[in-house]
Amino acid sequence: MFNSHDLFMKRFNTHLKDMSRYLKYIFNGHIAFAMLFFIAALAYYYQQWLTRLPENFPTAWIMGIFLGIVVSYSPVRTLLKEPDLVFLIPAEHKMSAYFRNALIYSFVIQLYLVAIVVAAFGPLYFASYPERPGTIYLLTIAVVLIFKLWNLIANWWMLRIREKNIRTIDQIARLLLNIAVFYFLISGEMLLAGITTILFVVVFLYDLSLSRKQTGLAWELLLEKDQNRMQSFYRFANLFTDVPHLKNRIKPRHWLVNFVDKRIPFDRKNTYDYLYRITFLRGGDYLSMYIRLIVLGGLFIYFIPNVWVKIIFAILFLYMSLFQLMTLYQHHRTIMWLDLYPVKNEYRKKALLKWLIQLAIIQTILYAVVFIVTEAYLGFIITLLGGILFTYLFTNGYVKQKLA
Repeated sequence: MFNSHDLFMKRFNTHLKDMSRYLKYIFNGHIAFAMLFFIAALAYYYQQWLTRLPENFPTAWIMGIFLGIVVSYSPVRTLLKEPDLVFLIPAEHKMSAYFRNALIYSFVIQLYLVAIVVAAFGPLYFASYPERPGTIYLLTIAVVLIFKLWNLIANWWMLRIREKNIRTIDQIARLLLNIAVFYFLISGEMLLAGITTILFVVVFLYDLSLSRKQTGLAWELLLEKDQNRMQSFYRFANLFTDVPHLKNRIKPRHWLVNFVDKRIPFDRKNTYDYLYRITFLRGGDYLSMYIRLIVLGGLFIYFIPNVWVKIIFAILFLYMSLFQLMTLYQHHRTIMWLDLYPVKNEYRKKALLKWLIQLAIIQTILYAVVFIVTEAYLGFIITLLGGILFTYLFTNGYVKQKLA
């Protein structure tokens, strides 16, 4: 006899094993050390900044926006698979236990994001409102959890709606109401917070009425949403280890490809130079990851006051870029044509090392420019020389050893 609860538990156990396998590589010794340093440095400078907090600092707006986004982002993880479109649709009337468990799992797994946000904003809240007791902030956390659950349920109801425009409008409306509720709650306007909560409940009940008018679940939409989230996780995990489940996305980016293509000599020994540059620009999330790390590192360098900590962050972000771009070497591992190329394998390793060095030098120069902008000229010299030295040692030492 079909038992949807047992089916979910089997899927859940398989999902946990899959996630833990990749999380082990993501949070390895290197990344764990980098994250520990980031958290310690951020906590120190955050505390220093709070001692000089301006009286008119818009704490209510900032917390309202962030908390509103956190509770609005409440995806439902169904753990569905493609064969379910054939085998489970006839048993939809028996799937209530399965989807109930999916909602519980989705709520619990997202509590880590709530915990991070409320913990991060706690010191800012008490620095901005020192006269308020701690119980008020605990009440705010309770409201966050309630709205998180409401939004999760509303998202589940809206997944029955096949019209994308209706789902988008509903998402925007709930996001604005969530932000308004938490803005009024943080600023102490309880009457307005109550009014916006009532408006949210109206939208919430409207979502319920819309879902009840649907004849059944939008299985294709449920599967698409769940697969997109898993592919996002696989793309992130692929920066640290090989992920066979990953479906690589190709992005045209013609002008970037033409710009790079013109600078590569048309010669057999440059085959892999062309391959890795085009893969970096078009395949996966390499380019976006590289840009994100440059921007994030630049912001740290710009806002952190201590020049030596700026330098450490510059080298650390340089290391993170190089470490994650190493996976370019394995990007085409499932394509047999590379083994048929009449090109020596040593050209492949040299091409990757050369490309990593060029990317790292560009990143180093950009970070050095930030030091000039902040008038930290000593940091400019040390970062420029230290970044180039680190790039040479890391690529010719650690990277070359891994490729061997």
